[in-house]
Amino acid sequence: MPPKATAPRSASAKAAAEKSSVDQAAILHSIGLTAGEEVRFRRADRGRWQTGRIAYVERDGSITVHDAHGAARSLRPENLEVKRPGKRKKLTWQAVTDVAVTWEQLTLF
Repeated sequence: MPPKATAPRSASAKAAAEKSSVDQAAILHSIGLTAGEEVRFRRADRGRWQTGRIAYVERDGSITVHDAHGAARSLRPENLEVKRPGKRKKLTWQAVTDVAVTWEQLTLF
């Protein structure tokens, strides 16, 4: 069976996707994070840390993370840790809430 051909995206759809990725990068940068940055989190049903990568910030302020299997999770910033240089310049895991330069609640609409 031949693979399905995807419909070409319109210029406005491409511009909207590009704008949203630029907006997301700006939002992440304003709180001291970058898309694709490695984070760790604990799932509610498990005690060990799991790693993932930051995707974007949701409207409610939660951060969407993709785990090692590609599953997306929207987690509160208090539940995430990122690697940052510590007191002796060694990379250590620190809470996103401690790393955030400025944090503000995003508008819903």
